[in-house]
Amino acid sequence: MDKKELAEFLRYRRETLRPRDVGLVEGSRRRTQGLRREEVAQLAGMSTDYYARLEQQRAPQPSVQITAALARALRLTLDERDHLFVLIGHNAPARFHRSEHVSPTLMRVLDRLDDSPAMVQTDLFDTLAMNPVAVALLGDQTRHTGLARSGYYRWFMDPTERLMVPEESHERHGRAQAARLRAALTAGSDTPRAARILAELQEHSPEFVRMWELQEVAQRYDDCKTIFHPELGRIDVDAQLLYTENRAQTLVVLTTRPGTESHSKLELLSVIGHQQLTP
Repeated sequence: MDKKELAEFLRYRRETLRPRDVGLVEGSRRRTQGLRREEVAQLAGMSTDYYARLEQQRAPQPSVQITAALARALRLTLDERDHLFVLIGHNAPARFHRSEHVSPTLMRVLDRLDDSPAMVQTDLFDTLAMNPVAVALLGDQTRHTGLARSGYYRWFMDPTERLMVPEESHERHGRAQAARLRAALTAGSDTPRAARILAELQEHSPEFVRMWELQEVAQRYDDCKTIFHPELGRIDVDAQLLYTENRAQTLVVLTTRPGTESHSKLELLSVIGHQQLTP
């Protein structure tokens, strides 16, 4: 790890970002040029002390996961991300068509959405980034690992995934998941992983096998859907989508119709975040 070059690179990248670039409020009494260290640490999901020691050349080598989180927090391009990996002493991730690195364009839009749930997802239904309102509505979907990162896999293998969808919609939702996996299998950004998900589901989920045999194919996200929040109940949302050029990543923005009960519930969530509403 090149501690000196890493410290200078992190400091420079931090100082060139403004709070508005990452969706933070820029106060009038701000004395720090660019982002504060604690703000970068918060965006990367690490302690302020650890990040400060990186800039002070005193920290041990970050893991691959922390390195990737730093790249996202600092809004690095792919070239800058690869440079960061080299400075830290890791091999840069391979640049396949599919990338774990969130598109900077989608990330800039996501940063500016603070009153509507929004998230960046891959064509395998992996959630790469979420804003706070989305976490409050759906829970942190970025925490999953392995095949469970895919929402297609979780729908058929994890019973808790179904708690967010009204029971009367389970059949339609499951068929949509199978249809979208079929599209990802033949024309997606990571067909080998799609094939692994398919093999696991065919072996362990009779429900999936039944829906797979329908031979349905779809790439479309559900435009209208109902989400069941554990404390606020049913919330009807409309989905607006923004794709990257290669369609490997999608920014999904969930909105509600003004004047409806669902709109009032979403406004409440945007204010209180993920705080528990009842004892």
